[in-house]
Amino acid sequence: MQAVMVTEWGSTDGMVLMEVDRPSIKAHQVLIKVAATSVNFADIKTRHGKKGAGKLPYIPGLDVAGIVVEVGNEVTEFQVGQRVVAFPSQGSYAEYVVADEVLTYVLPDGIDFETAAASPIVAFLSHKLIVDVARLQKGEKVVIHAAAGGVGTTLIQLAKLMGAGMVIGTVGSPEKKEVALEAGADHVLLYTDEVFSYQVHEITGGKGADVVFDSISGQVAERSLECLAPYGRLVHFGNSSGEVGSFRTVDFHSSCRAVLGFSLGTTRQKRPASLKETAEQVFPYIVSRQLKVKIGKRFLLSEASQAHEWVESRKSTGKVLLIVDEELCKN
Repeated sequence: MQAVMVTEWGSTDGMVLMEVDRPSIKAHQVLIKVAATSVNFADIKTRHGKKGAGKLPYIPGLDVAGIVVEVGNEVTEFQVGQRVVAFPSQGSYAEYVVADEVLTYVLPDGIDFETAAASPIVAFLSHKLIVDVARLQKGEKVVIHAAAGGVGTTLIQLAKLMGAGMVIGTVGSPEKKEVALEAGADHVLLYTDEVFSYQVHEITGGKGADVVFDSISGQVAERSLECLAPYGRLVHFGNSSGEVGSFRTVDFHSSCRAVLGFSLGTTRQKRPASLKETAEQVFPYIVSRQLKVKIGKRFLLSEASQAHEWVESRKSTGKVLLIVDEELCKN
């Protein structure tokens, strides 16, 4: 089969499309013929050796949509021919992948493969952040950083569906504002503007935000605390800036505020069964089109390096896909 292999740390020059052996499955796993997969910023960080770096060479990628072509003898929930999405065990930029049964989910009718490939990371993560971590309450005011990206646009929609009273998005450039507005944000600011925290106070009538979702970290996280209301929750789930934010304990005690962390990667490793309920709650929103996962751009598997460069340029919006099997994606 064909797969994209990262053969050296650093630039996309180390990404090579090559022929490799089709993987074999264990008793509790399924083999999936891949229709499409997505490109996530975590893939970029791993390629640079900054996140979860293992041994070279390796196949990058976190999630897939496709068809089950083989099941292990201990698998009970899946059969050959089923349409699924999954978090594979050894990368997703390939024609075939292996996934544990517990991290594979039946794809409902009404969701095409491209939408499915764009959904697992952003939809599962967003639902976990809103429901389990932030515990969003009806009417609360929310700030979402990086609001034009795949997670950001999904968070905006789910926050609205879950009853947020106001959603304020922040983006890295003026060109991205329209994307966040189209997703449903009530206001959009620039997180590169050092006064965004004051703008949040102005918009909220001086009350501040009840919840801030931060995947940027660094100074953006620090300034987010400046606009966090009493009893507010700053939810930190990434550090795309590469910086580390610092907080003082005195900022939390008397204000009853909290900083909460979450990692979907850690959850897949340590509490994978918890994602089944998440999938069951998220998929109906996608089927009914109440949640529309934005696809910003599509590349072929052979164009994986270009896809990485596009995401790394910070110009991308929505989800970036790699189409692995064009015929499957057409069906």
